[in-house]
Amino acid sequence: MNTPLPLILGSSSIFRQQQLRTLGLPFQTARPDFDETPEPGEAASQTALRLAIGKARSLAGTFERALIIGADQVACCNGRQLGKPESVAKAQQMLAELSGQTITFYSALCLLNSESGRLHIHTDTTIVSMRPLSAEQIRRYLEREPDAVYCAGAAKSEGLGAALLEKIESSDPNALIGLPIFKLVDFLQAEGMDIL
Repeated sequence: MNTPLPLILGSSSIFRQQQLRTLGLPFQTARPDFDETPEPGEAASQTALRLAIGKARSLAGTFERALIIGADQVACCNGRQLGKPESVAKAQQMLAELSGQTITFYSALCLLNSESGRLHIHTDTTIVSMRPLSAEQIRRYLEREPDAVYCAGAAKSEGLGAALLEKIESSDPNALIGLPIFKLVDFLQAEGMDIL
């Protein structure tokens, strides 16, 4: 590795941590302190990117010489932003509404060099077609995949959530999990970090 700057993942998401581990790079995690409330009239892609940048910048004071990764994902269906349900009851309702629908996931990524102030940004778009789901299928899914309540749209695609999906259109299959790895590799290399 050429860079003396430590790599910081500005996320408490275990899913993003697992994804970043696949690159085999040493990194620390830090929980960003940033309000994730969507702004009125803001498009889902704008929300995702604003939150990713805000999360990274919220850590710049703590890590003054670092490469800080900020990431956020917003799901959208029929013009409405979908958050993380956070409870089984909300997840059941959300999945019933999404049954047979097409959902667009905006996975935003930024890499902030807190020493130079340089910011790399990208938003990946993934279009997902959901299978028609019965109430019983939804119940069994949430029983077997309890972490789904912490995923946008309650669709944990890297687990049993794959059974909810009919089709995925994406330029980076990692993006749906929450961290667009392909673009992250570009950003890290641009900052002088050797991946291979």
